[in-house]
Amino acid sequence: IKDAGVKGAVTIATNMAGRGVDIRIDDEVRALGGLYILGTERHESRRIDNQLRGRSGRQGDPGESRFFLSLEDNLLRIFGSDKIKNIMDRLGLKDGEHIESGMVSRAVENAQKKVESLHFEARKNILEYDDVANEQRKTIYKYRNELLDPDYDLKDKIIQNREEYISSVLEELEIFDGANIKEVDKFPIVAKIAQETGEVLENSELEKVDDFKELKEKIIGALAVSYENKMAPIDPQQRKSIEKMLYLQIVDRDWREHLYQMDILKAGIGLRGYNHKDPLTEYKKESYNLFMELVMRLKSDSIRLLHSIQFKSREEIEAEQRAMQERMESSNAKELAAASTNEAQLKGPDEFGDKKPKRNDPCPCGSGKKYKDCHGKGGPKKGGFAR
Repeated sequence: IKDAGVKGAVTIATNMAGRGVDIRIDDEVRALGGLYILGTERHESRRIDNQLRGRSGRQGDPGESRFFLSLEDNLLRIFGSDKIKNIMDRLGLKDGEHIESGMVSRAVENAQKKVESLHFEARKNILEYDDVANEQRKTIYKYRNELLDPDYDLKDKIIQNREEYISSVLEELEIFDGANIKEVDKFPIVAKIAQETGEVLENSELEKVDDFKELKEKIIGALAVSYENKMAPIDPQQRKSIEKMLYLQIVDRDWREHLYQMDILKAGIGLRGYNHKDPLTEYKKESYNLFMELVMRLKSDSIRLLHSIQFKSREEIEAEQRAMQERMESSNAKELAAASTNEAQLKGPDEFGDKKPKRNDPCPCGSGKKYKDCHGKGGPKKGGFAR
């Protein structure tokens, strides 16, 4: 591109090529009129045309530009006025002939304005969709930044999330305030919490409860005591770091899943228009519901993970490693013994020595059978697979 100003040079380029490159011309080219820009079509955007046209006449240098269009170009065929074609038909212009008129230039500019207006509306519509996701992104990242703050304490958040988790469990099992709690089977509660958190509650203790509020508080209290007992041996600062790390993992994982669901929603929301509904309004409503589900999922998943995770001391880990090593050694010894027995059983007559055993002699393999009933059965056999 930088050599386009050389005398006699013909440079073929796209309309965007050479941006930021200085095209220098010498005095001889300047005297001949400078750089000549020849466009073979007009872009949908006037800005692009101006960028191409601006390659000539830069910094006070002389130059000229000219564009050639066809009535079959998409810009004129789709968005242009039919007046141009009608005028050319009335003038009797043949293929290959051209006209230069201000009316043609205005028609092209009007077509470009229509296209730019459509693109603007499309970008505006996309921006409105992106604004919905951006507001959710701000909320999530604000919470994530709080977790990264060294002074942020998760203690109150864990207590609050535990209460909401138990409320969701009871709601899912259709146990509500006002129900006859005495007659409610408590085993599904114990089974669900054990499955999701690994915490085992005493069913007999829950069976004694006959009030919804008391039932909820008893479950929350049992989980809180179990969690504190598990975390008690850990240094407070280390405990805070572990809780934050686990929370960050849950936030990142669930946020990725939420973005995937948002993409699926956005891809198909336009079909709501066939039902005479505004897709953008429907998108805002559905995305809000997805976000509220995300918030509840974050709370529940964090409690499940915090309660299900188990910590082991260095002594316990070393003891498990020693036990595993002993099991491996024992297993290897058994395999070697089995291999030795199989090898002996696979030996043929030729491997018992130069002297062949008689049929009624004990079999040299040590089986205790006569040779004719063991390795000599069915006549003499040779090879490693002799029986």
